[in-house]
Amino acid sequence: MRHTQFWDRMDQVLGPDYSRSWAELTVLSDLGGRTVREALASGMTPKEVWAAVRRQLELSDEWR
Repeated sequence: MRHTQFWDRMDQVLGPDYSRSWAELTVLSDLGGRTVREALASGMTPKEVWAAVRRQLELSDEWR
């Protein structure tokens, strides 16, 4: 998964405005206590981060 695909999915799930705020403010334990932005900046792949977002938001399997 590329970063553009990741952000497209985030926009689809949370909306284009809220997804950016959520990614900057929400700390996920599955990301080691980091936000989405921090996890991506630290080198985690978009696929790894997306998996954590899916778990946090309890999204259905169709979002894999």
